[in-house]
Formats: sequence, structure tokens, C-alpha cells
Amino acid sequence: MSESNTTSHGGKRANAGRKSHYTEKTVVMRVPESKVMAIKEWLKPVPKDDRQNTIQLNPIHLQTELSIPSPLESVAAGFPSPAQDYIEDYIDLNKYLVKNPASTFILRVDSLSMKNAGIDAGDQILIDRKLNAEHGDIVLALINNEFTVKRFMQDKHTEHGFRFWLKAENPDYPDIYPHGEENIAIWGVVICILKKLK
Repeated sequence: MSESNTTSHGGKRANAGRKSHYTEKTVVMRVPESKVMAIKEWLKPVPKDDRQNTIQLNPIHLQTELSIPSPLESVAAGFPSPAQDYIEDYIDLNKYLVKNPASTFILRVDSLSMKNAGIDAGDQILIDRKLNAEHGDIVLALINNEFTVKRFMQDKHTEHGFRFWLKAENPDYPDIYPHGEENIAIWGVVICILKKLK
């Protein structure tokens, strides 16, 4: 076979091969099989705290009234009989969702730190500034001029009364334990999650 008919296979090609996840040299280690999952979890990147310097809060404008029929009886499954007169009253969604229009705002969430509380990135929440935060409430907190949405938690301390902290409802995000030198304020209490299912 002449050299002109031979073809070259293999060899290093530009942009070929497995891409490295790291910018430095990697090494191979032998670890006990029972520790593999724990090490993989430890190596996962931890999301940074989701505090934001600026957020867009939209005030509520109650311009129209929207009344929805309210059933007379609760229904476990299915629908009540068409022959049954089950309409008792009507609910105005404005009054049902918003108790204090002048102090209520809408915020679009841009984080997954409250995912296990039913708040996904892109969801909108209603925040009432007039309400005082109680243990277990979801709040919009202002920490050193940075905003974050977390669950307000209180622990009782015998020496100093109550201590509060902010709980993330996603194990991938850190809880926030305020320090004495930090400037912290609870800006408002979340009263509703506006989530469209379809």
C-alpha cells in the first residue's frame, strides 16, 4: 500500500475530549465506597446568599371589583349537584387578598431559596408593610441595605429575651443569623403567593 493511500486516525484534535470543570490540574484519589456520596455532596457548589441591593416593588392599585361565587358547602371531590342551590355569597378578590392597600406591594422573586415554601423563581408575592412579623411568617428583610425573602424565626433566650434569625426554605441556601453590628429591618410580611398553575 502506498503512502498516498494511507489515512491518519486519532491524535489530538482542537476542542476534543472531556471538558474540565476546574481551572487547575486534577488528581485521582482512592476513597472508601461508603464515603463517595458524602464527598460528592461536599464538592457541590453552594449558592451564594441571595441578598439583592435593588428590587422592584410595585404598589397595589384597586381600580376594579372582581367578585367570585363562593360555594355554600365545601366539596371533598368533584362538583356539587347542578340541581343544588350552592351559591351563598360572592368574594371580592381585592378585599380577600389585600387588607391594607396603601401598604401592600407586589414583588417578583428572583431566587430559589424559598422553594420548599412554594415560592419559585419568577413567582410574584404580596407584601404588607403594616403587619408585624410573627414567628414562622415569610418576610422581606432588609440587611445592610440588601433585600432577601426568608422565613422569620424566633428563639427564646433566658438572658436576652428573644433572638430572631431568617430561615431559607431550601437546603442549598444558607440561613441568616444576624450579627450585632448588622443593620436589620423587617420591611414587610408576605401575605400571598401569586402563582398561576396554567
